[in-house]
Amino acid sequence: MLTESDIRELVHGGEGFNVDFKRSVPSKVRDIAEEVCSFANSAGGYVLIGVDNGNRIVGIEIDNNKRSAIQDAIGEISPMLHYDMYRVEVDGKSVWVIDVPSGKSKPYFFSGATYIREGANCQKLTNVDEIRNVFQKNDRIYFDAIPLPRVDLRKELDEDNFREFRYAAGIGMGISDEQILENLQVYDENDNVKSGGVLFFAKHPENIYFHAVIRCVLFKGTDKVYILDDKTFGGPLLQQYNRAIEWLKGKLQVAYEMEGTGPRKETWEIPLSVFKESIINALSHRDYYEQGASIMIEMYDDRVEITNPGDLLPVVAKNFGRKSLSRNPLIFGLFTRMRLVEHIGSGIPRMKKDMLDAGLPEPVFETEGMFTVIFKRPTATQVINQEVNECQITPIQQGILSAIADKPTITMNELGAMLGLGRSSIYKNIKQLKEQGILAREGRKKDGRWIVL
Repeated sequence: MLTESDIRELVHGGEGFNVDFKRSVPSKVRDIAEEVCSFANSAGGYVLIGVDNGNRIVGIEIDNNKRSAIQDAIGEISPMLHYDMYRVEVDGKSVWVIDVPSGKSKPYFFSGATYIREGANCQKLTNVDEIRNVFQKNDRIYFDAIPLPRVDLRKELDEDNFREFRYAAGIGMGISDEQILENLQVYDENDNVKSGGVLFFAKHPENIYFHAVIRCVLFKGTDKVYILDDKTFGGPLLQQYNRAIEWLKGKLQVAYEMEGTGPRKETWEIPLSVFKESIINALSHRDYYEQGASIMIEMYDDRVEITNPGDLLPVVAKNFGRKSLSRNPLIFGLFTRMRLVEHIGSGIPRMKKDMLDAGLPEPVFETEGMFTVIFKRPTATQVINQEVNECQITPIQQGILSAIADKPTITMNELGAMLGLGRSSIYKNIKQLKEQGILAREGRKKDGRWIVL
């Protein structure tokens, strides 16, 4: 049973995977039954009546008639569902709580349909194939809801990682770590930690799930022949995300623009936002039952590919780019609490827009067997043009840099012939580029090459 302190903390954290707010009893009380059904089919949760969408406790009085209407609507859920409904006084205001555990007889149906929790939303499923794919594991519907009795999260908790989560989720310091974990539905009804809790909060989840890692590989050229760098990142999922982003930042081209005395502006060859979106999607939606593969980030000279095990669920495949459905709603909900996930189902359109805004092709999505998103890197000439626009470089010098980007071994005579300039003019401009730290020469005079810094 929730306490006054618990209510405050849940309200402060906002709606999410395991909590829903209602300012008042809706005119259609069946809306409440749908929310209850979605919690029962997922990892459990709370419907708080008397809390508005602005995360404010407004309070409410529910008379016997409305209570009976709510109970009658929930009573239509099949099979019969156990839940508790009670009132908690918070700062002199009444908040009614519908406390729904994760159901033991999934799937639960209401009015011929079933509902699941997706982030902070209730998703309706009516198609038989959709339902079959979502509820493929009977009472173990979701991988991240599997209980792990042998793991003591209280001992295995990564405290630095948990502090980062607490800060990003806006959870104050007035509540214990243990209470936060309970409120987040990380434990089941038998006080066993769920696998999603281990993956997100334990120090070394890869000791239990060896495949739950991200592997980052840099290749030379456009195929998989020569590996230049190969890193595997384990640990809590949030740290895997952080380390993968840092790895990418260490490999991508970036230009800097100085504006007065303020901080410099970074312009990456591919917007970092698309990588953040796709990596969070991979960690949240991958098929963790598939133990033969890990999340892969592969960088080539012309593209970056991010692959995660598991093809699209049917409901997502039919509504690709418009509807989201996670295999791991607990994990997805935790990322949502950190505000690393924005509007449900908007990730694909947002990635497309960010790429087009950067003057790059839309990402390519491959969905057969494994889900892969491919981001095209700009050509060498595009990178040079993007960077030199921020510098004091003449059109002639820009032409020199573009020609060198296409052919690093080009000679001064070839540059002169290409640009219609004499050797002395080419020499003068190259000297200026060297002095600005933009161009350098590597190797001997006859068989060396130019390097654009």
